[in-house]
Amino acid sequence: MTETLTLPADVRGARTDRIPVAVLGATGSVGQRFVQLLENHPWFRLQEVVASERSAGKHYGDAADWRLDTLLPRGAASMEVKELGADLESRLVFSGLDASVAGEAEEQYANRGCAVVSNSKNHRMDPDVPLLLAEINADHLGAIEQQRKRRRGYIVTNSNCSTMGLALAIAPIERLAGIEELFVTTMQAVSGAGYNGVASYAILDNVIPYISGEEEKIESEPQKILGRWDGQRFVPAPMRISAQTNRVPTIDGHLMTMSFRLRQAASSSQLIDAMRAFRGAPQELGLPSAPVQPIYYLDQPDRPQPRLDRDREHGMAVSVGRLRPCPILDYRMVALVHNTIRGAAGAALLNAELLEAKGLL
Repeated sequence: MTETLTLPADVRGARTDRIPVAVLGATGSVGQRFVQLLENHPWFRLQEVVASERSAGKHYGDAADWRLDTLLPRGAASMEVKELGADLESRLVFSGLDASVAGEAEEQYANRGCAVVSNSKNHRMDPDVPLLLAEINADHLGAIEQQRKRRRGYIVTNSNCSTMGLALAIAPIERLAGIEELFVTTMQAVSGAGYNGVASYAILDNVIPYISGEEEKIESEPQKILGRWDGQRFVPAPMRISAQTNRVPTIDGHLMTMSFRLRQAASSSQLIDAMRAFRGAPQELGLPSAPVQPIYYLDQPDRPQPRLDRDREHGMAVSVGRLRPCPILDYRMVALVHNTIRGAAGAALLNAELLEAKGLL
């Protein structure tokens, strides 16, 4: 069951004393999304942008090759980029770092006393680091107490971008009837690889049936997210997952098709009702980035579609459709997640809001 949290009377709205934050990897694709989403955030104020030594010392507007479909925030553009590893004034740090440098850098800032909210993969499966999907496992923040035995600060991670959509879509089904095994195939947008990640000549008129490391993450991360924290360790959910991943020529929005076997019998109407009714701590608390409805079940036979459905609830909701019987397992369906918002920076922002709501910042 979802934990009910009680907040001070002023915690839901805008505040004059917004919390100063830093963004690591601020010039990259996820870092840019952090900067965009923080521009008018009611609780957090962007104070520092951090990137590699080749960007350090430049104004952010000059260092960042801004590629989002909104204007670069003026306040961010004039900030001087700090070099990764520099001392920070901010105690809340968002990490959009590449995995090649994220592990050590995030450890460094956590050891200095920062709360590091990471989008990187390096610490997701650490035994005392929450792999947080705020609607599902707010109670996993209990692991922070264990971390603080070895660090002044702590690290909280969000999942792989496809895992985010998958875990949200199946969470109400897992709670209602349990999932024994699941097969999932992803069709992942090019933005998931970063601006320079896939050459146009390679992806146009093409589908690439391989994304390095993605299948392993999708097969393991949902078990931790949907499992439980027993006060000492994470106990994974007892489901088996088989994943195949593909890069496709859409800009944003990861689409996935899946088939699954239930542990207990349930009708399709019961599963759809469970998805539509699903809510968690962010909705109960009215957190600023929380979608009012985290899962939308669409009745149209040809939905969800990336171009039509990825921006639902400002990109923070998951869209599901085509739930129907499976001739091999029990059911099959389609799910869609906006990979750089709900699947990356937006999810990390929501996680930080939950940390603040629980008095952990």
